[in-house]
Amino acid sequence: MLIISSYAQASSHREAPLIAQDPLADNTDLYAFRSPDNPDNITIIACYVPMQMPHGGPNYYGFGENIRYEIHIDNDVSTVGDDIIYRFTFQKTYEDPTTFFNIRLGKVNPKTTYNLERSMDGGQTFDMVISGGYVPPNNIGMRSITGGAGLNTDYQTLMSQAITSISTGEMVFAGPTDDPFFVDLGGVFDLGDLPRQNGQPRDGLACLNVSTIALQIPISMLQKDGKMAGEAANILDPDFVIGVWASASRPMIRTLSPGAEHYEGDWVQVSRLGMPLTNEAVIPIGFKDQWNALTPYQDLDHLSTFGSFFYNPELALYMDDSLYGGAVPAFAPLRIQRNSLQSFDFGYGQDGLYGLKGSDAVAGTALDDAIFGNLLLPGPGSARSVDLWPIFHTGVPNLTPYQLATGKNGNPLASGKPFINNFLPNGGDMLRLNMAVPVTNRDDPAFSPLGIVQAAVLGLLDTAYNQSTDIQFIPNMDGFPNGRRLEDDVTRIELQAVAGVALAAIGLWYDDYQASNPDASPVTQDLLDVVQYQTGVNTNDTTFRMAFPYVQMPWSGTGKCSGEIRDYTQPDILDPTMTTSIIGLAVPELNMVAYPNPFSEETTIKYRLPETNEITIQLFASDGRFLRTLTNGMQAAGEHQLKVETGDLPLGMYYAQVVLRGRVISALKLHKVR
Repeated sequence: MLIISSYAQASSHREAPLIAQDPLADNTDLYAFRSPDNPDNITIIACYVPMQMPHGGPNYYGFGENIRYEIHIDNDVSTVGDDIIYRFTFQKTYEDPTTFFNIRLGKVNPKTTYNLERSMDGGQTFDMVISGGYVPPNNIGMRSITGGAGLNTDYQTLMSQAITSISTGEMVFAGPTDDPFFVDLGGVFDLGDLPRQNGQPRDGLACLNVSTIALQIPISMLQKDGKMAGEAANILDPDFVIGVWASASRPMIRTLSPGAEHYEGDWVQVSRLGMPLTNEAVIPIGFKDQWNALTPYQDLDHLSTFGSFFYNPELALYMDDSLYGGAVPAFAPLRIQRNSLQSFDFGYGQDGLYGLKGSDAVAGTALDDAIFGNLLLPGPGSARSVDLWPIFHTGVPNLTPYQLATGKNGNPLASGKPFINNFLPNGGDMLRLNMAVPVTNRDDPAFSPLGIVQAAVLGLLDTAYNQSTDIQFIPNMDGFPNGRRLEDDVTRIELQAVAGVALAAIGLWYDDYQASNPDASPVTQDLLDVVQYQTGVNTNDTTFRMAFPYVQMPWSGTGKCSGEIRDYTQPDILDPTMTTSIIGLAVPELNMVAYPNPFSEETTIKYRLPETNEITIQLFASDGRFLRTLTNGMQAAGEHQLKVETGDLPLGMYYAQVVLRGRVISALKLHKVR
C-alpha cells in the first residue's frame, strides 16, 4: 500500500506544474456578468477539467469525486474573507457494470450527481440546497443519445433537465459544455507569437469541452444589504461591487491500493482562479504552484513575493524597444508609455507616477496616501502600480484619476468622465463586478468583445458620450475587467492593458502625443496601434446561448470535430452544436443583427465583414430542416444587408446559419409573428 501526502497546488488550462497532473481539479475559467435576458440576476460560470476531447472514451472526462468545487463571493469590504460560498461535490455510480459502453439501453456509466451546499456566513455553516442534482452525460454520439439502444432522447433535452431552480431564487447547472474560452494557445506560448507571424492562427480550444458549473443568482442575494439593482444610487454605486473567485480542494492524503484509492485528512486547496490569465501569463513558472495554494485574502501577505509580477509584468519587457521588444515581433503594435506627456516613464522597473507621491497634485485623489495608503504608489520602481495592480488586485475606483480623459482638459489628475467602479480592496486576485452597471444588449450594434476598452473609446470619441463628465451608461461598461462576459476577448484586452491602454484612457497618452502642442490630437498612431491590435483569434468557435446557462452544448464524440465525414456547407441540417431550440448569438466581429425581429413578412439581416471572405447564409426551420440559401459567395469587407422574405412560411422560429470559408460559426434566431 502506498500513501501519498498531497501538497499539490495549481490552476487553469494546464497552467501550473502540479495541477497539470490532476486535471479533474483544474480550474480553467471563470465568468461573472449581469444576465442579459434577466438583468435582476448575476450569472457566474466556473469551468474545470481542461481540453476535453469529445471522443475521449471509454472513460470520458467529467467532474471528479473527492473534490470540493467552490465558488466564492465577497460583497462587503468590512468583513474579512468570503461572504457567500457555493460548494459542489460529485458522486458517481455505474448503472450497468456489465458493459464497456458509457451509455447502453438507457443506462449511464458513470451516472453523475451532485450535492450543492451554500454558506451565507463566509463558510462558518453550510446548508444543503440541492441533493442528488442531475449531471447530463457526455455527448458521446447520436446512437448513444438519440438512438433506441441509447437514451432515446436529444441532447438539448438532457441539458435542459440539468437546470435546477432553488426556492431562494437561484438557478443551477452542472455538466459538460463547449469550452467558451478562445485563444491561440500554440501562438501565445511559442514565445509570444500572437498573432502568428508565419502561419494561420488557430483557436487552441476549438472543438474541446469543459466541465461547467453555472449559477444564476438574484442581485438582492449578492448585494450586501439585500438591495435590488433598481435601488442603486447610480449605475456605478460602490455598494453593488462583488468579488468572485473559484477553487478546487482535495483531501490532503491519497492512499493507493491495488485497484482502489482512498482519501482522508484536511482539505487542501489545489486550484484557484479569479482574473483570467493571471497564473498563465503573469506569475512565473517557479511560483505558480505557490500562487494557487493561496486564497485572494492572503495575496497582500505575500506582496513581497508576488507584487513585483504585477508592478513590472514580464510581458512589458517585450513591449519596449529599449529592452526586448525586437525579440517578439508579433507585439510590435503594443508599446508602453516611456515618456507620457513628456514626463512619466512606465517602462519595466521605472517609477511611473511615484514621483508625484505626497505632492499637492495627488491630494484628494486615489493616489493620496491619506485615502488608500500605499496601495497604489507603494514605492519607486513599481511602474504599473497605478493601472495593472488595481485592475488585478483591488478593482478600479470611480475616483480621480480613474476617470476618462474626457473633460480633463489635458490634466490626467483632474476629474473626468466616470466609466468604471469595481473597487473592492478586500483581498487580491478576483473578478470584480459592479452589479449596478446596466447590460449591453448582445444584439446592440455597439456591443463589443473589447469590454471596458471599447467603452473607453466611445467615452473619449463618440459625441453621444464625450460632451459631459456626467455618469452615463456607455455600451460595454458591463464588460471585462468589470466582471467578465462570455464574449469578452480577455487575451486581447489584457495584452492591451499591459501595453498601457488604461493609462491612455485616463489621459496619460502615448509618447508620440506632444502635450506642449495645443493643436495636437491624443489619438496618435501609438494609441491606434494598441487599440487596433488583434491576436488572430477573436471569437469562440461556436455560438453562445441567449438563456441560462448561456454556454453551448458540448461537442459530440462523433460530430464534425471528431471525425464525422460530412460537408457542413451543404443544405442538409443545422449544425448539431446549434440544433433545435438552441438560440445562438452572432459572432461579435460580424455585428450580425436582424431588423425588425420579431417580424411579420420580411426582415433584414445586417452584418459586417472585417475582411473579404467567402460567406454562406442559410435559413433553417426550428427543427433543423434546411429551407433555402439566402446568400453564397465571396463578399468584400464592410457592411452588408440581406433581405429575408418569409411570406410563404408559417409563423414560428427560424435560424439563419452563417458559414465562413466552410466553417459554421454562427446561428441567428429569427421570429416570425402576425
